[in-house]
Amino acid sequence: MTKLHFQPIQDKATQIVDAILHTEEIASLTSERNIIRLVIEELIVNIVNYSGSDYIDIELKRDENSITLCFRDNGIPFNPLKRVMPDTTLPLEKRQIGGLGIFLVIKKTDAISYEYTNGENILTVSKKIKS
Repeated sequence: MTKLHFQPIQDKATQIVDAILHTEEIASLTSERNIIRLVIEELIVNIVNYSGSDYIDIELKRDENSITLCFRDNGIPFNPLKRVMPDTTLPLEKRQIGGLGIFLVIKKTDAISYEYTNGENILTVSKKIKS
């Protein structure tokens, strides 16, 4: 298990994502690596840009069948699972702006949960992996 702590500075989102991708749990992933990257990028960018949080704590756990990432921040309470999902059947010009990233996170992961506890947003995502 790896635990990471970051300050959510807007110009540093790419560096935060890269640091997470270089952890032992993710660096050796093969086919799932691109999906995990998409999930991490979307969640980090959202926390950095919109949460108003003072920190981002991330815990990574991996076993032979799955990888789990837990994101914690003390920003504005926001449950992405309650967000209205975009209608992807509409033509692009008729779609609402925003929300597609969270939609992709939900669709590309195998399990996702959210809670707001002790002043923290806690979002946990899991993805099955090939061993």
